[in-house]
Amino acid sequence: MIFKTKKHNLNLYSILLTLSRNMFFYKKIGLSDTFETRIYLMFFHFSVLMIIFKKKGSKFDQRNYDFFFNNVENDLRELGFGDVTVNKKMKELNKILYDILLKIDLKKDNDDSFELNFEIIKKYFTTLKEEDNTKIAQFNHYFNRFFNFCFELSLDNMIEETIKFKY
Repeated sequence: MIFKTKKHNLNLYSILLTLSRNMFFYKKIGLSDTFETRIYLMFFHFSVLMIIFKKKGSKFDQRNYDFFFNNVENDLRELGFGDVTVNKKMKELNKILYDILLKIDLKKDNDDSFELNFEIIKKYFTTLKEEDNTKIAQFNHYFNRFFNFCFELSLDNMIEETIKFKY
């Protein structure tokens, strides 16, 4: 399913940003409330959505992807980063998204289930390395429920309906 309007693109970014602000991550899991943490959480959510599209045999629209990264770039500029730093950071963030996307799901593409890779969690949320497995299990439970919630939605309105996910 291809989303052609900027409304969908803006909604995707806004929805991912809202999901990344869920107090569960900061109060229950104990993640630090930083730009980097929120970007990583947005990437985790975005990766789950992209995986669902793939598992359902559809391609995620490149324009949504591009518009998402344009918003991230604008955020970096608003934080005061200059052109050279923004370009370098954008390349780094793009690599991080693909790292997460390629490693987040331990299940095969033809399997409609989802299994979160604990190593990718520990790689990007370093405070969880020293923690007991309870917080990682809670993090895992959140993303498994998020995957199952989104997987039940139709691709036509999955992005808009994602905002209704509650944990």
